[in-house]
Amino acid sequence: MRSRLVVAVAMVLALVSVTGAVSHVVQSTPPKPPAAHARLTPKLAAYLGTFVPGAPPSFAPVASFDRAAGQPVNLVGYYSGWAEPFNRPWADTLQAHGIIPFVQIDPTDASVDAIADGTYDEYLRSYADSVRDFHAAVVIGFGHEMNAPGYSWGYHHVPAATFVAAWRHLVTLFRGQGAGNVTWLWTLQADSPGTGPIRAWWPGPAYVTWVGVDGYYYRPADTFKTVFAPTIDQVRTFTQAPVLLSETAVGPSANQFPKIQDLFHGMAAYNTLGLVWFDKSQTSGTYHQDWRLEDSHLARLSFQFGAKEELAPITPTG
Repeated sequence: MRSRLVVAVAMVLALVSVTGAVSHVVQSTPPKPPAAHARLTPKLAAYLGTFVPGAPPSFAPVASFDRAAGQPVNLVGYYSGWAEPFNRPWADTLQAHGIIPFVQIDPTDASVDAIADGTYDEYLRSYADSVRDFHAAVVIGFGHEMNAPGYSWGYHHVPAATFVAAWRHLVTLFRGQGAGNVTWLWTLQADSPGTGPIRAWWPGPAYVTWVGVDGYYYRPADTFKTVFAPTIDQVRTFTQAPVLLSETAVGPSANQFPKIQDLFHGMAAYNTLGLVWFDKSQTSGTYHQDWRLEDSHLARLSFQFGAKEELAPITPTG
């Protein structure tokens, strides 16, 4: 009898010990940070942005573009290579100036298949946590211009279904980490000879907030109806998501003064959110011209007229 009593007491003590240990572990597990929520207004003609070399890290190129444009931007983009962290100091700088960070995360030297199957989840969770902890709105694209063959993640390099799986996985992971402050921008190259079927790359409405279209005026014959309209018309056969002209410029060879006016008029006529100007000097032929407003008096004047007439930029509230 005594031996049974000893065994019973020992079992009770062991249970108390285990329960206490479990309770200690549960109590010591840090609570999950609260989710961040920030939605951008899908107001037409409300966004004026730029990609400009040197920003990040410096805000000076953005200020220079503001002067050339005749008004401040509210969206500033940069390209982020794979395995780069979210640039929180730059996001803080932009927020201090009332500007929304716009990041194109590109899977440079990464396997799109591996992104889809979760191989890079540790990196993506860290990135998502940093975005969530920023709290304010961030526009994020992934694998921009995937419908064209120019990048390793695009057409002829990666099957559309694989890209779609990677896109969905990335968005789902970010949401699982509480990064509800992301506006997801699915970014196409404007349809042209050599690009793939747009709809094949579509992840579905549950995974996309806005559609981005990248396109340029290279030659005098280029107009909004030839550069952007065919792509926007195709997109609107399968989604009514808001459209942003996510990377654009008019080159000197295209006759800048009238064609910048055409760009702004088309932007408004096609009910888009606005445009992001690629303000970079390139010097290697038709497809790599000097796109900077600062380098052309006529381009600056035309841009200022067009922006004043057709844009009504909002001030982000976070």
